[in-house]
Amino acid sequence: MTIRIVFEKHSTTDDNENGIATGWLPGRLSALGREQAAQLRARHRAGEVAAVFSSDLARAAETAAIAFGGTPVPVLLDWRLRECDYGSQTGSPTAELHAHRAEHVDTPYPDGESWRQAAARVARFAADLPLRWSGRRVLVIGHIATHWGLEHLLLGTPLEDLAVSDSGWQPGWEYTIA
Repeated sequence: MTIRIVFEKHSTTDDNENGIATGWLPGRLSALGREQAAQLRARHRAGEVAAVFSSDLARAAETAAIAFGGTPVPVLLDWRLRECDYGSQTGSPTAELHAHRAEHVDTPYPDGESWRQAAARVARFAADLPLRWSGRRVLVIGHIATHWGLEHLLLGTPLEDLAVSDSGWQPGWEYTIA
């Protein structure tokens, strides 16, 4: 059976607004981010998704809590959905970090991980979904690394191409695991 996945990026954070690469730091939603999380709830009413899987980093977990708190939809936190670990470059300016992403497709950030390692975490998460969620539609809330992991695994998009692209924002990406 197939599993339908809707991927949503976590809502806007204070760090996003200040141009800071949060990486594995928790982060906190801004006022705009809290509004976006409420809109996420409106886009995905209870009953449309069987479960929500979220990165365990605070900004993603807060997005999930605002969007699905008080609904019957289970919200499950999973560390494998975290952002890429930027290591000692965590907290650096986003523009500076993103200008050098392609250099870290296979080479880990100092004291961190590579994009390929981050994508492999997401692949391990996806491999576990059929154990419980076959034939269902699930929502995944994560980060750029989560999105790239799904794009690479399920669509075959090379990480090298993703590293030089602007993934932008949109209200959800749809994937299918056959």
